[in-house]
Amino acid sequence: MAGLAATDPAVEEVAGAAPAGRAVSARRSVLSPRTLKILRSLSPVFVLAAWQLFSSLGILDERTLASPVQLAGTAWELIGSGQLQEAIAVSARRAALGFLLGALIAFVLGGIVGLSALGDALVDPLVQMLRTLPLFGLVPLFIIWFGIKEEPKIYLVALFVIVPLYLNLVAALRGVDPDLAEVAGALRLTWTERLRHLYLPAVTPGLLVGLRQALGMAWIALIVAEQVNAGAGLGFLINNARDFLQTDVIVVGLLCYAALGLVTDWAVRLLERRALRWRDEGRSA
Repeated sequence: MAGLAATDPAVEEVAGAAPAGRAVSARRSVLSPRTLKILRSLSPVFVLAAWQLFSSLGILDERTLASPVQLAGTAWELIGSGQLQEAIAVSARRAALGFLLGALIAFVLGGIVGLSALGDALVDPLVQMLRTLPLFGLVPLFIIWFGIKEEPKIYLVALFVIVPLYLNLVAALRGVDPDLAEVAGALRLTWTERLRHLYLPAVTPGLLVGLRQALGMAWIALIVAEQVNAGAGLGFLINNARDFLQTDVIVVGLLCYAALGLVTDWAVRLLERRALRWRDEGRSA
């Protein structure tokens, strides 16, 4: 028996896997979660310090890439003149309008496709075709169709928002347990009750994932959209600085885009924690 156990491949596999598992566990426990959190916070500081050091030593030409100290001074000047706040407000307004329009369209189309076989047959192929299009290639057409004012910028952002939200919403609706849907029908639940107790808890995780993806795509689309004859906003600030080779202003504008993206992503993650807690409390009740 002892000999069979020693030569059994399954036993050897398990025996060999155990030390590896312990090694992985030990490796993960070398640094405490608090230490890892501190390192995560300090990593951008290390990058900025190295950036400033290379600029001070002349390794990085400040005419090509401004130093962090120069960027801070430029940002302060732009804030003092009010240019930066105005540009951020204009860009945020465009992103918000485009996102709201795209989200509305995505919710309508996703609801039709996710809850109706007929809608799936008629609408989904069209959205899948839209998904395969090079959306940035539509910019010239948008200019021809909608002019060079605000409309093409907002519509381009909306177009980028539609697909990720739609795909995640449809997938979540299709993942609703059909047995639960039958029970809801047998109990004669109203549409509002089904929405609250069946569909919302089921689609919330997927919908929030789609929301984060859509917000990220919205800011990417806005960066491109604001390169098209923008008379205000961060894109205008960057284009104007490009004409005068002001790399410090260009980088400040790009960092503002990044900061806006991080803020919206943080807001969605906060919403995600609260929404999933509400969903879990609803299930336990």
